[in-house]
Amino acid sequence: MTAPTVVKQQAGPRPAAGPAPARRGRRRARLIALLFVLPALLLLGALVVYPVLFSVGRSFFDASGSRFVGGDNYTEMFRDPATLKAIRNTTIWVVVAPALLTGLGLILAVLVEKVRWATAFKLLLFMPMAVSFLAAGIIFRLAYDEDPDKGVLNAAVVSVHDAFKGASTYPTARGRTGSLTQDRDGSYRATASAGDTVTLPMVGVLPKDLPGDASPARTAAARKAAPGELRGVVYLDFTPGGGGTQGKVDAQESGLPGMKVEAVRDGKTVASATTAADGSFRFSGLTAGSYTVRLPESNFAPPYQGVSWLGPTLVTPAIIGAYLWIWTGFAMVLIGAGLSTLPRDALEAARMDGANEWQIFRRITVPLLAPVLTVVFVTLVINVMKVFDLVYIIAPGPVQEDATVLATQMWLVSFGGGNDQGLGSALGVLLLLLVIPAMVFNVRRFRNSQR
Repeated sequence: MTAPTVVKQQAGPRPAAGPAPARRGRRRARLIALLFVLPALLLLGALVVYPVLFSVGRSFFDASGSRFVGGDNYTEMFRDPATLKAIRNTTIWVVVAPALLTGLGLILAVLVEKVRWATAFKLLLFMPMAVSFLAAGIIFRLAYDEDPDKGVLNAAVVSVHDAFKGASTYPTARGRTGSLTQDRDGSYRATASAGDTVTLPMVGVLPKDLPGDASPARTAAARKAAPGELRGVVYLDFTPGGGGTQGKVDAQESGLPGMKVEAVRDGKTVASATTAADGSFRFSGLTAGSYTVRLPESNFAPPYQGVSWLGPTLVTPAIIGAYLWIWTGFAMVLIGAGLSTLPRDALEAARMDGANEWQIFRRITVPLLAPVLTVVFVTLVINVMKVFDLVYIIAPGPVQEDATVLATQMWLVSFGGGNDQGLGSALGVLLLLLVIPAMVFNVRRFRNSQR
């Protein structure tokens, strides 16, 4: 009896899974992705979306927030002189700062390639980016101080000015009343004749401010003038410790060296001299007659104090200068990164064809770097529209309105004394509308570069 034959049926291909499991898998993946993104979305909504929507709504209400005023805040915004000045200053920032930064960054990026210590140079220029805007504002507020003893810029300007033009030795000096006559231009005069010895007493100079080579004037005042000669002495009519006679040269009274003296006759200067260490001067070769001995106003001119960097005229360029110091390294590094990706064979081919470095820079380097330069420029435009810290810190209170931009004006109107958050919200919406086109442009360029 034979065993029954068992026929094994070979398993065929499994049927394909239906659409339901695939949909469940996709939903699960989306749910997991949403869970990961949810914290960022919540944070974005709380810090960006909600403030934007709230500001847009608040801009349609009055200062108290209780009465709907429609577009009145936007109308008022363009009638307010301070806001119009803020718009003007913001325009200056947008036109000047990004262009200067992009140009400086391009020039430095090209030059750094030829420097041996390129990395250290880049680090040095990029270092200001590590300084907060608050600290940078304080640094430049001190650097721009008008007092040359505090402001480093004015100290340099004053040093250069005095090196070429000189400074008056006795800015606080004035003539002794009754002995000298003061003219409208600030000069002093006395009348004398050829053959006389004239004394010109001065006051208002502290003994400690006298030049180191100043010596007593008593001997000089006692000298007699020869015929055709006019002598004199300019001295400090003050005796240390008290005593002495006004208008008379006493034994302990010092001459004033370095004082310019002129002899004037018939309205013309016929002779001039500079006083010696004892304050003496001498005019020789004079004809007989009366002369006016004059101490020009240049002897008493106040010292040059430098440039008013933070005055109404220069405050905005001064703040832009501080901004350039901070952001030049940023522009240089980004442009340098783009420069390192340029095809070197194109540059070498141009050199072999006889092109000089300026032609290569203008016709090859700049066109190839155009996308990078555009991104840097637009990024800086977005940044300067929001500048606040430097303007608020560097500009002194009296010129704050002359330096204000939209961001500072928004804060001043809302919280800095204006207490009109409706108008401040309208300014914030205006600033947002100005920034959005630049942001959209940058995002589109980024997407196109990714493709």
